[in-house]
Amino acid sequence: MLPVARGTTLRAYVRTLARRHAGGFAAVIALHTVATVAGLVGPWVLGTLVESLAAGTAGGRIATAIGWYLAALAVQAVFIGLSRLRGGVLGEEVLADLREDFLVRSVALPTGVLERAGTGDLVSRGTTDIDRLSKSVREAVPELAVAIVSVVLVLGALVLTSPLLAATALIGLPLLLASSRWYFRRAPQSYRAESAGYAAVNTVLAETVDAGRTVEALRLGDERVRLTDRKIREWVDWERYTLWLRSVWFPTVDATYTLAVLGTLLFGGLFLLSGRIDAGQLTAGVLYAQALVHPVDLILRWYDELQIGQASLARLVGVREVSDPETDGTLRPDGRRVEAEEVRFGYREGADVLHGISLDVAPGSRVALVGPSGAGKSTLGRLLAGIYAPGRGRVTLGGAELARMPAERVRAEVALVNQEHHVFVGTLRDNLRLARPTADDTELRDALAAVDATDWADALPEGLDTEVGSGGTALTPAQAQQLALARLVLADPHTLVLDEATSLLDPRAARHLERSLARVLDGRTVIAIAHRLHTAHDADVIAVVERGRITEYGAHPELVAAGGAYAALWRSWRDEG
Repeated sequence: MLPVARGTTLRAYVRTLARRHAGGFAAVIALHTVATVAGLVGPWVLGTLVESLAAGTAGGRIATAIGWYLAALAVQAVFIGLSRLRGGVLGEEVLADLREDFLVRSVALPTGVLERAGTGDLVSRGTTDIDRLSKSVREAVPELAVAIVSVVLVLGALVLTSPLLAATALIGLPLLLASSRWYFRRAPQSYRAESAGYAAVNTVLAETVDAGRTVEALRLGDERVRLTDRKIREWVDWERYTLWLRSVWFPTVDATYTLAVLGTLLFGGLFLLSGRIDAGQLTAGVLYAQALVHPVDLILRWYDELQIGQASLARLVGVREVSDPETDGTLRPDGRRVEAEEVRFGYREGADVLHGISLDVAPGSRVALVGPSGAGKSTLGRLLAGIYAPGRGRVTLGGAELARMPAERVRAEVALVNQEHHVFVGTLRDNLRLARPTADDTELRDALAAVDATDWADALPEGLDTEVGSGGTALTPAQAQQLALARLVLADPHTLVLDEATSLLDPRAARHLERSLARVLDGRTVIAIAHRLHTAHDADVIAVVERGRITEYGAHPELVAAGGAYAALWRSWRDEG
């Protein structure tokens, strides 16, 4: 799976978010400070009134006390409402930043990293972890800050009222600290394991659905069900463990609150009988001790919520740690020659699928990779496009190693177009401008014409302004493929790797499209992977890939005359045609 952020990375990112939203946090704390101070007026007024009643000097103070008490409640209610409103807005702003940062970083991830990690983990981070984090960001962070301010102010008021009562209010603190230490030593890693377990369930389900036909064809249904059940059991086990942690900790925390209030009443009564405090101080002290319960409870419960949020945040921020330590941001190619030197590559350690491949692709030439299915053609194409890094050997562009170049630089130089095409939600114009945001309508239409897509594009209800993708006008697989090729024309890279780029078109349409593209791609380096051998017939040079090795290399006439593997493929294809 993708990495989970280390503590240093996580703290640095949290500091960055705090700096971005410092004004919002300050506003929330200031508003609630006013509300808390107003809330402290009530116990003080009641304590003063009780003392006056005990001394028989209340007189007309009762009406005044009630007035002050109600005024303080009104001020407290107004400022609590304002602080919660500002806290909610702050939470949405922070959450928007988190989503945007995650999306920007995810889009910039190397394609090879995503292919190795699988889609399930990334999707789980962008959905489940964002959902889990939303409660922490919207409510936990602002309310935790508010609760800390409340505890400080209430303790200060309690100390001013009576230092003795302040000490008795903290009688349950040792039990609170011991139980919290026990809980928080176990909770963070447990919540992370729980999140990872849920991501593993998502990954298994996504892979099974994506490869549904293969699962059925190979009769792997029972095996996939057993794997899914095992992953679900592992996830549920962690869910139960974290629930057990909470079931032990929460009652213990509640007991400390009861101890605080009872201790204040018991010892406060003794202090009153001994004359160390008066009745007004005891009344105010008990009320202040009771007032401590709510903010302390908020701190502990929201801190627990933050453990879940921290685990999700670490997974979101973890994508920022995806990097290649050998990447050199200053590396630039000197020329357009693509070379592979003794390249070996495997998807698993010790199981290479490419064995010592060397290839020299001259600038502007057309190379066709042919061979039986499973021979390693697509894997070699991804290596030449800079998506995978070789296990051994080098793949260079203009003398610079593709594996050491930043992904943005590689994509500016080399483009890969395969059979997987996506139509994004939006207009046809928006879909095309993904490749070149500054393109005008004339350039967009020229790109469509280059891939023979003008007829169906003009036939759309609103032309370039037609909404396509999910919820809009549905494009056929062949039209989606032409759209991807039109983006390629707009992107205008100098080196192209085409992996069955016209496979969804019928042979006659594919042949016509390839001839049209030939004019557009003239002068560019093209590495084409195809089963339709007319592509190989038109190439400058053909590389036959068998069992992860290049077994034949040369022009079409030479290989046909040699009577080897390519000649057999050519005869078979001609006979089928």
